[in-house]
Parts: sequence; C-alpha cells; structure tokens
Amino acid sequence: MTATHPAHHPHTAKMQWAGGLTTFSAVMLMIAGLLAVFRGIMAIAQDDVFVTTPNYVFKFDLTSWGWIHLVLGVIAVVVGVGLLQPAAWARGAGVAIAALVIIANFLSLPYYPVWSVVMIALSGFIIWALCVVRGDESTDTA
Repeated sequence: MTATHPAHHPHTAKMQWAGGLTTFSAVMLMIAGLLAVFRGIMAIAQDDVFVTTPNYVFKFDLTSWGWIHLVLGVIAVVVGVGLLQPAAWARGAGVAIAALVIIANFLSLPYYPVWSVVMIALSGFIIWALCVVRGDESTDTA
C-alpha cells in the first residue's frame, strides 16, 4: 500500500524565503533609516559625540552631514514601509537608498567611525537581501 501525500508545491518554500528576506530588508531598512535620522539630529544639534578630523578630504560642516543623514534616513524609512506593502518601486529604491547610506557613511567615517562601519555592514545586508530575491517571488507572497 502506498502512502498518499498532499500535493506539495515546490515554489512554496521559495516564496516563503523570498517573503522573509523582503520583510527582513524592510525592517532593517526602517531601523537603519531611523538611526540615520537620530544621527542627523545629533549632528545638526552640534553634539559632542562626533570626532572632528582636520585635513579630511571630504570635510563638510557637521551640520551638512547631519542634514544628509537626516534626509537619507527619512527616505529609508519611507522605502522600508513601501517594502512591507509589496510595492514594485520599493525594491529598486531600497537598493538605491542602501547604497547611498553606504556612501554617506563611508564619507563621514572620520566623524563617527565605529557607527559608520556598523551602518555600512547593515546596509550591505539590506542590499543582499533585496537582490537575492527575484521580483516574481517577492510579489507572489502578498
């Protein structure tokens, strides 16, 4: 006598994996964005947390770095919310904003070195999670 197994769809596990990675990247992007907003507010307020480095090639005023991080953070939170609603524009925008966060943190590395490295690594994971999922897999989970 043979056992009967319910029909198992091979794509179900892939779709769950894709949905999980998309949710992971959305939550991580929102957290990274929120932390960038806080970092921007600290820089705009001229907080003493930041290191001042003389003779730095990419030297901006601390307030300028604050506004850059504040704007990137707000956009990252909005894109993260878009990723939670399976919006078509959100994956490409998520990769783009995470790349801009990496660039901004690399350029502001002397001002807050440890946190910049953490944000670069976190944004790298976000880009990986958004790129490893094919577009048709992430939209099928909704």
